[in-house]
Amino acid sequence: MRVAVVSEFYPRQGDPVLGVWAHRQALAAQEAGAEVRVLVLHRLVPPRASLSAGPGGAGRALRGLAGEPRVQTHDGLEVTYVRYASPPRSRSYHAWGAWAAPALGLALRRLRRSFQFELIHAHNAVPAGDAVRRARLGVPLVVSVHGGDVLYTAPRSEAGRRAVAHNLGFASTVLANSRGIAELSSEYGARDTRVVHLGADLPEPGAVGPTRRQPRRAPSLVTVGHLVARKRHADVMRALAVLARRHPSLRYVIVGDGPERIALEGLAARLGVAERVEFRGQLPPAEAIAAARACTLFAMPSTEEAFGVAYIEAMAGGVPAIGCRGEPGPEEIAAAGDGFVLVPPGDIERLTQRIDELISDPQRLREASIRARETVAANFSWTRCGEQTLAAYEHALR
Repeated sequence: MRVAVVSEFYPRQGDPVLGVWAHRQALAAQEAGAEVRVLVLHRLVPPRASLSAGPGGAGRALRGLAGEPRVQTHDGLEVTYVRYASPPRSRSYHAWGAWAAPALGLALRRLRRSFQFELIHAHNAVPAGDAVRRARLGVPLVVSVHGGDVLYTAPRSEAGRRAVAHNLGFASTVLANSRGIAELSSEYGARDTRVVHLGADLPEPGAVGPTRRQPRRAPSLVTVGHLVARKRHADVMRALAVLARRHPSLRYVIVGDGPERIALEGLAARLGVAERVEFRGQLPPAEAIAAARACTLFAMPSTEEAFGVAYIEAMAGGVPAIGCRGEPGPEEIAAAGDGFVLVPPGDIERLTQRIDELISDPQRLREASIRARETVAANFSWTRCGEQTLAAYEHALR
């Protein structure tokens, strides 16, 4: 089976972390038996943040975007970056598919001359799925919904709702990364929906995490994620401040970057925990995973969390995780097995209690570590993801 994958978010030389989950799913599908080529919607418009990056910031950002090689190979997969331009996200994101469609249609037709794909897999209904639909290739379309379509684009404007509904309804099959996202996708017009979880790599038992036979280390919390308000790094930092006296060696490692960094640095100083908080910045995927697995407890009580690959990557290495109750991804991971703790949204007192309970009891922490890894092994491997993705392709073709 030959499949063309289209994604807005995908690793590139300028940002090796962006959309790494889409790349891993493509690799998993290929490992399961599909032949895969990838086309990436590469928008040649600098982000708004570059305007405040000092003199020449926007120019440097534009040169970086324009300098991205058009064709690259990632882990043996051929990836083509399809350049296009569109208006600002805040006003027109729902319409970006229309802006990308001419260039994407040309790229897909060029690809089809050497690679006769039978199916197109678009990551997100908007803009990738929309651009594929407008390109009119006449092959089945599978759309993966990772959360943004139904948690951001559709609820925020009527135009966004219509765009998401139109493209989900057009798709032969919709893949959702959790049951909660599958339900929302159906509400917004998906006709045939399947749940396909993303995965994590499993290290050898005892290789990482609190299960290792070594002297007990100083306890540490970790969050891996973009520094935006919904990830709730500030809640973890406030819990750290409450626990500082009871656990004088407790530290907090933050992996990632984003617009909230300055605010979070200021909060750490005001709470008196600046020396306990380590901002690692954005790291390459393997380094980010290693940093998470070197810590005691993964804490990310985020909202609008469709799934959360970072949770299961930490859990695969024997690091128990804490997420937010009522969110599609955390609820699904918690229901799959042990090693994952849910706390009410915005409840810093409960978050503090759960952290304290685990880091104060070595036996309880050790058991949670073992069960966290078992939960991932049974439910969230990349092998399982690839097999389910391939089965969804075969279903869509039928």
